[in-house]
Amino acid sequence: MEVAVYNIKGEDTGRKVTLNESVFAIEPNEHVVYLDVKQYLANKRQGTHKSKERSEVSGSTRKLHKQKGGGGSRIGDINSPVLVGGGRVFGPRPRNYEFKLNKKVKQLARKSALSQKAQDNAIKVVEDFNFEAPKTKEFVNFAKNIQSADKKMVLVLASQNKNVYLSARNLANVEVVSVSDLNTYRILNNKVLVLSESCVAAINEF
Repeated sequence: MEVAVYNIKGEDTGRKVTLNESVFAIEPNEHVVYLDVKQYLANKRQGTHKSKERSEVSGSTRKLHKQKGGGGSRIGDINSPVLVGGGRVFGPRPRNYEFKLNKKVKQLARKSALSQKAQDNAIKVVEDFNFEAPKTKEFVNFAKNIQSADKKMVLVLASQNKNVYLSARNLANVEVVSVSDLNTYRILNNKVLVLSESCVAAINEF
């Protein structure tokens, strides 16, 4: 499949690039997409949550009153979970949420996400560009020119570009990544996928 290439002003350059149909035109597999996104979000979790249990709460371990004969319920020390200020029963403990996912599963998930974007006509290709200096205003104008200013977008570059990255850093609905950092979550978490012309060849090899 062929896609037109636009310049930074939003004008059609007359050139077209070919998107590999084995990457951009497969039947999306929703389950592997779910697994890949789940793994990405799970691996980002710190897992440092912790609450104090009965043995960790500061307080006396003296039994408050005798077991029987008082006419009331049985009770232990003041750290009991049923009392205000007591420990928590089965509270969260630090843990690692990471889990393994096969390489081919992640590859299929990424292809499925790209194919879904292609079906939704949410992929745009722009010729390689650079800014002389970091200017947020210039990036806003670029987004307007390609009719993506009001949409959440991810711009994929062949390699890191400091001026382009810094120009987009203050924009809440824009993310700039290199092709090596493109993953299923980033593709699906944005309405528009903008590809630089030089990164298309690398994506065609996914």
